[in-house]
Amino acid sequence: MHIAEICTSEATHCTRDETVQGAALMMRRYHVGDVIVVDQTEGTKVPVGILTDRDIVVSVIAPGLDPNSLQVGDIMTDDLLTARETDDVYETIERMRLRGIRRVPVVDAAGSLAGIVSADDLLEFLAEEMGELSRISPYQQAHERRARQ
Repeated sequence: MHIAEICTSEATHCTRDETVQGAALMMRRYHVGDVIVVDQTEGTKVPVGILTDRDIVVSVIAPGLDPNSLQVGDIMTDDLLTARETDDVYETIERMRLRGIRRVPVVDAAGSLAGIVSADDLLEFLAEEMGELSRISPYQQAHERRARQ
C-alpha cells in the first residue's frame, strides 16, 4: 500500500519567515501539533523543515524568548525526512523508526507538499490490518465445518 492512501492531505504549512507566534496560532486554529515549513517556487510548496509544538516550548518558551521576535526558520528542524506519495507504508514506518520521527511530510512527484503522515495515522492503519487478521480463524472454522459435512 502506498503512503498516499493513508496520509492526511491537508497539511498545515507556512514559510520560514512566519513568526513563531504566527505558527503557534496556526497550530491552535487547526488543532495540530506541527507546521510544515515550505519554500514556495513556481506554484510548488517544497518542504524544507518542520516546527512542532515541542520545538516552540523547548526553544522559545522555556528560555523566555519572545515568539513574535523569532521566525520559524530560526528554530525549525531542517533535517527533514519526507516520503513520496508512492512510498510503501511499511518502508516509511521503518524510516520513521530508524530516525525516531513521528511526523513525515508527504510529497508528490514534483517534490511539492501533498500531505503529512503521523505515527497516529500509521497506528490506526496497523490496527485495522490486525483486526482483519484476527478474523481469519472464524472464517477458517466455518470453512472446515462446511467442507466436512
